[in-house]
Amino acid sequence: MDTLSLVLDAFAPIAGRRLLDVGCSPGAMAAALAGHGAWMTGIDPGAAAIAAARDRAPNCTFEAGSAESLPFADGSFDGAVILNALHHVPDPRAALGEAARVVVPGGRIVVVEPLAEGSFFVALRPVEDETAIRAAAQAAIADAIAAGRFRCLSDTTFVRPETFADRDAFLERVAAVDPARRIAIRDNAEAIATAFAAAIERDADGRYGLSQPLRAHVLVAVREPA
Repeated sequence: MDTLSLVLDAFAPIAGRRLLDVGCSPGAMAAALAGHGAWMTGIDPGAAAIAAARDRAPNCTFEAGSAESLPFADGSFDGAVILNALHHVPDPRAALGEAARVVVPGGRIVVVEPLAEGSFFVALRPVEDETAIRAAAQAAIADAIAAGRFRCLSDTTFVRPETFADRDAFLERVAAVDPARRIAIRDNAEAIATAFAAAIERDADGRYGLSQPLRAHVLVAVREPA
C-alpha cells in the first residue's frame, strides 16, 4: 500500500471530485490527484510551498492559509486530505473540525500521519524530535472519533520506504519540509551523523534506506441534526 493508492481508493471514483489538500506543501499529492481527474485545491501556511505548488500543478488552485481557519465556505468540497501535516498544526483538533466543516455531508476526510517509530523517525530525531506532536495528532483523531464527531471507515498502518544517495540527501529532504530545521542540522551535526548511521540500511545499489510507519484514517464527519 502507498498513500496515493489509499487516497484514490477512499474517493473512488475520483474523477470530477472537488478535493481539498490541507497542508499541501509543494503540491505533489494535489498534482497526482488532479492527474486522476480530481478538481484540487491546496492550502498551506508557507508562501514558498504555495509558490512551488503553483509551479508544479498550474491546473490546481493553491492558497496560503491555516488549517485551523480554512478560508472556505461550509460544504465547499466533496472531501479532504491531510497528509503528513496534522502533527505540524498547533491545534490539530481545530484543524480536524475545520476539515469537517468544509466538506459536504457524508464527505470523507483522509488523514495520514507518521508514527513516532521506524528508522526514518530515529534518523530525524536529532534534527527535530516529533515524539510529542505526533502523539498529539493521534490523540486528536482518537478523541474526535470517541466523542462521536467522526465515524472511522478504516484505520490502517503501513510503511513508507525511502532511499537516499547519502546523508546530505536525507537532510535536504527533511529541511525541505521545514527550512527552520537547517539550524538544527548545522548545530547537531555529530548527533545527526550518529543517528543516521545507526538507522540506515544499504540496498543492493548501495543507497541508504529508511522506513517510516504511517497510520491512515478514513473519516466521515458526523453532523449534528439541524
